[in-house]
Amino acid sequence: MKEKIVVLTGAGMSAESGISTFRDAGGLWEGHDVMEVASPEGWRKNRELVLDFYNQRRRQLLTVNPNNGHYGLAELESQFDVHILTQNVDDLHERAGSSKVLHLHGELLKVRSTGHPELVYEWKKDLNAEDRCEKGFPLRPHIVWFGEEVPLLYRAMEIAQQADYFVIIGTSLQVYPAAGLMTYTPEGIPMFYIDKNPSLTRDLYAIDNLQVWPGTATEGVEKLKDFFCKI
Repeated sequence: MKEKIVVLTGAGMSAESGISTFRDAGGLWEGHDVMEVASPEGWRKNRELVLDFYNQRRRQLLTVNPNNGHYGLAELESQFDVHILTQNVDDLHERAGSSKVLHLHGELLKVRSTGHPELVYEWKKDLNAEDRCEKGFPLRPHIVWFGEEVPLLYRAMEIAQQADYFVIIGTSLQVYPAAGLMTYTPEGIPMFYIDKNPSLTRDLYAIDNLQVWPGTATEGVEKLKDFFCKI
């Protein structure tokens, strides 16, 4: 039975593919305050602005490719049972070959019904205000906005509890509840934190079983591969 590696990834995972991160933009996405484009209030206030914002993000996603960090994690599946818990809404993990990916904050290439949330559709074109689900309700981006519940959180907790190794890549560990997943891992398992600017707001360096590796996702994943090759 393969050992289980659980990987929590954030925006820094996809930054090297050309997808800008919220942190690096100074708290703004393309000049917009996050609450204007990523909250239920923003949706109610200006639906056209929200649709345009995600249409731009969707178009951009279709022009970029996975980076070596994505491919490196997929390669680990030959030896380990690898589960990706990602805060990212892109599909770069899947495109790189990872087979077990859980999107905590939704998926950019999907939309869902505003009246029947269980109706989710694959979507690669622009989403317009007149687009409707099969029951006649408007469609919205399949994204978990600020102030909304994270439907897959409990499944992510269960996966974290089964980890033999836990890896954190490209996240500030300041966006909850995803940032709290490391606390659900079995006591004492090896953990790794890879980030260009590792968060010092938590006493990470005081955790005996956690190794902090400053660097990009691709640099860190290469180091991870070397580590796991020696096991």
